[in-house]
Amino acid sequence: MAADRPLARCSSAPPAGDVSPWVGLVGLCGLGCWLALCRFWPQVVDGLGLAAPRAVMNGPDAALLGLLCAALPMAAWQLLVDKVHRRPSTGLQWQAPRRWGEGRGDSAVKLLGLWSAWALIGAAYWLGRWYGQGPYLFAMRVIGAAVVPLMLLSIPYVLWLDRHLVERRCGAWHLGALLLGRAGACRAEALKFLRGWAVKGFFSAFMLSIVPGGFAEVVSVDWGLVRAEPARLAGWLTAFLFMVDVQIGTVGYLFTLRPLDAHIRSANPHLDGWLAALICYPPFVLMNAGGPLDYHAGGADWGFWLAGRPALAWGWGAALVGLTAIYAAATLAFGIRFSNLTWRGTITCGPYRWCRHPAYLSKNLFWWGASLPFLVRHGDAAEGWRNAALLGLTGAVYWWRAKTEERHLLAEDPTYRAYWAWSEAHAPVTRALKQLRRVLFPRG
Repeated sequence: MAADRPLARCSSAPPAGDVSPWVGLVGLCGLGCWLALCRFWPQVVDGLGLAAPRAVMNGPDAALLGLLCAALPMAAWQLLVDKVHRRPSTGLQWQAPRRWGEGRGDSAVKLLGLWSAWALIGAAYWLGRWYGQGPYLFAMRVIGAAVVPLMLLSIPYVLWLDRHLVERRCGAWHLGALLLGRAGACRAEALKFLRGWAVKGFFSAFMLSIVPGGFAEVVSVDWGLVRAEPARLAGWLTAFLFMVDVQIGTVGYLFTLRPLDAHIRSANPHLDGWLAALICYPPFVLMNAGGPLDYHAGGADWGFWLAGRPALAWGWGAALVGLTAIYAAATLAFGIRFSNLTWRGTITCGPYRWCRHPAYLSKNLFWWGASLPFLVRHGDAAEGWRNAALLGLTGAVYWWRAKTEERHLLAEDPTYRAYWAWSEAHAPVTRALKQLRRVLFPRG
């Protein structure tokens, strides 16, 4: 589907998306209540006279419970208020369900396909040495502890789901049927299923690995140190917002459930789309220290350069916090459906009313403002120009990611095509960037 074919007419309001803006907000409320309880647990123990440790709850188990505190309110809102389980896009029908055990053979084939996908992910974890090091050790412990319970729970889940599925022979069935040499198996459907699980396997491990660190940093804050200096206060606020992004994003990867209409409808089928996304994450990340696009050499962050200029520092810090808030709001807008490289419905609320890729834009602007790459403490001026050029190339990578995502979604979803056309005509940031592009690159 060509991206330069907007609809003939566009309303000033964006088309209705698949997610209510309230979903992410109720998840944020649940997470916020848990954060407050963890932070003020010593006071709770004293006030209630509990025989419990008085330490702030900042450990990895508390961070994992934070995921649940965010997920449960979002799932409840989706089911009780938005009633997403009744949408045709779930592929479920609730009237006249099939009898229990009807089509047990197909269910068994489906379980074989599902467990085979999990086995492939486990093999990838074993082969990747980085999964046995550093923060990934925590993710591997969590995933390892979950394997047997998930296998056991998947049996009644699949049997129950098969009572209500309109088309029971989904991607898991096609993979299982291929392995068994069954007639009717479709290789394309099996590969589509495996792509979706490849996304879950790669990003779930990464997200789980970074959950504890951000949670502990936020909960353990020393207010006496933070509130006195703009750089430290801005640093804690940005850490808080990034923690919100990680918690909500991790929920999205873990809760790809069809009754919540949050299942993966398709994963990006384009190789360049996968390449553009994966090079931004460990172990392939290009922007880390020592990486080919490392733009920090000889530099310092903004707090160093603005030390002694309190008014400018407060304003600069507020701007960086604002950019991070946009980034976190972009993740909140997904609610329980956040995921890279997949189509799980179209988002048109929140910052997506301003532009099609608010997270990428705000993240890149934040990096420029936080690192000030053209200023260096060590080395000559050429080092600063090199850093700026490398950060510019980093932005080009994110532009590439955005275009590969658009190509995928434009081909899949008429709602996204309508949103794409609306944003070209009405989204203020998209329109401004379009005008700037015309000025910089006028057509002959």
